[in-house]
Amino acid sequence: MSRAIDFLKKHESISPSHFEENAKWRKENEAWLEWSRNIALSLVEYMESNGLNRNGLAERLGVSPQYISKILSGKVNFSFKSIAELEQKLNIKLLDVLELA
Repeated sequence: MSRAIDFLKKHESISPSHFEENAKWRKENEAWLEWSRNIALSLVEYMESNGLNRNGLAERLGVSPQYISKILSGKVNFSFKSIAELEQKLNIKLLDVLELA
């Protein structure tokens, strides 16, 4: 066997890779994940412009810093109600929905 193959076999992971199933999940959920990432980016901009860290934003929203971290990961499947609550508490607009004529 070649040295490269020997090296790879010696250093291969014991645990199986979940890359393929994770990629499939991201593809199946890409529409709402994009909305979630955009909300996360809007909240980061809000934090920067208001001099807030995660703890400060959590306090302002009445949630845990862990929940803020989850939101900022861009992987939260928000309900319309939770988006409306964020918008009201922060007095900002997170979603712009196009009106179709």
